[in-house]
Amino acid sequence: MKIGFLGLGNMGGPMALNLLKAGHQLTVFDLSKSALETLAAAGATTAPSIGALAVSDVELVITMLPAAQHVKSVYLGEGGLLANIAAGIPLIDSSTIDPMSAREVAQAAANNGNRMIDAPVSGGTGGAAAGTLTFMVGGEKADFDAALPILQGMGKNIVHCGPSGNGQVVKVANNMLLAITMIGTAEAMNLGASLGMDPKVLAGIINTSSGRCWSSDTYNPYPGVMEGVPASREYSGGFGSDLMLKDLGLATEAAKQARQPVILGALAQQLYQTFSGQGKGNLDFSAIIQLYNGDLK
Repeated sequence: MKIGFLGLGNMGGPMALNLLKAGHQLTVFDLSKSALETLAAAGATTAPSIGALAVSDVELVITMLPAAQHVKSVYLGEGGLLANIAAGIPLIDSSTIDPMSAREVAQAAANNGNRMIDAPVSGGTGGAAAGTLTFMVGGEKADFDAALPILQGMGKNIVHCGPSGNGQVVKVANNMLLAITMIGTAEAMNLGASLGMDPKVLAGIINTSSGRCWSSDTYNPYPGVMEGVPASREYSGGFGSDLMLKDLGLATEAAKQARQPVILGALAQQLYQTFSGQGKGNLDFSAIIQLYNGDLK
């Protein structure tokens, strides 16, 4: 299939490469010259602008962008996709944005004659590179079914979540819970260690007891407890704290719109805001444990 792909960052770049490996033809655009060069070397055609990509012979367009303002600019801007793309070309947005913005853009696309789904992902850069991402998809079931073979070239677990925007609903709810459980795990691990407990033994007991969660048994934040996680490499790589802060902001904003309290979510947002304010937003989100016991290595 001839696919247009906009947004070749840490997530979008590997996703686009996997589509090439799956045998699709790609026309790509990004503001980063080096990102374009990487995809061109892998066999993609580069476009000089969003508009040029939109009027090329693509049969589908996928976007992977940083935030809602970028999504709105790319889709709704004067030189954007909807101003240039032909009616009937389906659209997939895999950015993580608030559900209201996703629904606004999808409605604009529908008014333009383009069917659109929101398909945010979970799995991080490792999942993007390995092609094992989870896609949480909002939109019409028929549009999900049509997009499924394409999404399977980039992901392993692909779930239809309901109408437009619901993919984003699942994503912000999941990441809010992830932040809360990581903070709770950090508190528990730090408390036990400060009271003289061997952190590895403590983690082992938690992970076979009622306190078990993904943040503890798969991504433990205490240094030396697990190999191959950011805590074992001074919190480099992984999912950045600033990205978690962004997703918590989306969750609390969505909660305001829904008039739904998110008490722990709001507290988690404040803690990650404090951590980011200390200049540590580039560290993995599990580094939040440093708020409790200083500069752990």
